[in-house]
Amino acid sequence: MADPLIRIDNLTKVYGMGETAVHALDGVTLEVMPGELVAIMGPSGCGKSTLLNMLGALDQPTAGEVWVAGENLAQLRNVDRFRAQTVGFVFQLHNLLPTMTALENVEVPMQGQPGGSRSHRERAEHLLELVGLAGRAGHLPNQLSGGQRQRIAVARALANDPKLILADEPTGSLDSQSGEEILALLAELNRDQGTTIIIVTHDRRVAQSTQRIVRMRDGRIEDDHRLLNPLEEDLRMLARSKLGQAILTTGDDSLPNISEEEETVIRRVLERFTGGEPSPTEEHLDLA
Repeated sequence: MADPLIRIDNLTKVYGMGETAVHALDGVTLEVMPGELVAIMGPSGCGKSTLLNMLGALDQPTAGEVWVAGENLAQLRNVDRFRAQTVGFVFQLHNLLPTMTALENVEVPMQGQPGGSRSHRERAEHLLELVGLAGRAGHLPNQLSGGQRQRIAVARALANDPKLILADEPTGSLDSQSGEEILALLAELNRDQGTTIIIVTHDRRVAQSTQRIVRMRDGRIEDDHRLLNPLEEDLRMLARSKLGQAILTTGDDSLPNISEEEETVIRRVLERFTGGEPSPTEEHLDLA
């Protein structure tokens, strides 16, 4: 069996001291295997972006360990080399250099890496073709749409063939169609190239495009499950919502507009997501 690409053990991050201290991460433990496509989901301030920063060696933990591709990030001798060779970043705002063309932006992470300028350019051209922008290589960022700029950011993240891509709200600044295109592109990269991808999001639709959802709240992981299909995820969210809890905990009059038999079915379905029973799949649900 393959070793985890990511191993996080009892990770804690505290900002400040005393009564004003903020526990951004509070004892997080997590493993991600090579080739997984994972969403880290939760409300603002839950710690998901802090966790992503830890994985990218952009911040140091207060306690605990982070291992990526066999390296203990607390013991890195060359952090810049780790970031350049092991991790690719895609941010909500593409962060492209405005005075450089699309091709030149993709080449930037390759500076100082093995190979000459010719091989770097050929690599950048190949990546622009991969993301469907071969015809925009000479365009500046302000000559491109938001979705096109984000595609260039994905190509740039792939510049040095990293083992891991960290995407922080990659569709947050895009319209719905462009966002769906970026998600489809990331899923294609994961499927065809086996790239491990971690997406931080607060958007349910984004999370449902992945294979596994890790939910965070108050600096902790409150749920970690594999996504079988969108219907299952919708039912899981309903069971955890205020409405779902009301259905499960109130009396027989909680759903006055449906029959007792229908209410029994709804309760039984929701209980599967709150009582530790196996999650239902679309084929096993009988809501008729």
